[in-house]
Amino acid sequence: MNFIEGEVLLVNKPLRWTSFDVVNKLRYAISKKAGKRIKVGHAGTLDPLATGLLIICTGKMTKRIDEYTGMDKEYTGTFFIGATTPTYDTEQEINATFPTQHINDDLIELARKNFLGVIEQIPPVFSAIKIDGKAAYKNARKGKEVEMKARQIEIKEFELTKTVLPEIDFRVVCSKGTYIRSLAFDFGKALNSGAYLKTLCRTKIGAFDIKKSMGIEECVNAISTS
Repeated sequence: MNFIEGEVLLVNKPLRWTSFDVVNKLRYAISKKAGKRIKVGHAGTLDPLATGLLIICTGKMTKRIDEYTGMDKEYTGTFFIGATTPTYDTEQEINATFPTQHINDDLIELARKNFLGVIEQIPPVFSAIKIDGKAAYKNARKGKEVEMKARQIEIKEFELTKTVLPEIDFRVVCSKGTYIRSLAFDFGKALNSGAYLKTLCRTKIGAFDIKKSMGIEECVNAISTS
């Protein structure tokens, strides 16, 4: 491997690791192997509670990070129906519960169809989006009111793969900038209930597939023996 000229590594990010944790781990291994500090970056942040495909670029390939970040993404995961959390996922405790007795297959299918195509989406307040130069989550964690503006995104495919309430498994193909946590929250509202994101795995970025990815330790071993 030529890390200075540039490599693209596909990593399966573990649960509770930040994307930056992965970059730091691999940068250390790559720099140790090369005998000097090598530029390393990732193409598209995954939340700590999400797992799945992370593209790591080294050396001159870091110039293509924006290109990879702009590609469509595929995710699979699970919505929990009937409750919400402040972070729209399991990072924080449930803050409200809602009825689910009225939810049937027809309502679920109607809700699913409503999210297909180009839509307006409000990102979670617990996100890294900058508001007046400061990450929104920093103010949100201090209890300050944060106003998030809607953004246009595109849901290209939205498949509900298993429904056993209170859980619904899904597969989504979406554009850059889509927050699956917000999709979970909005999907709950569309069901006249509530929802949060229980699990999430990124399975594809453009043509890059998680099936071709390596675990962290596997990747470190590949670097050290290259």
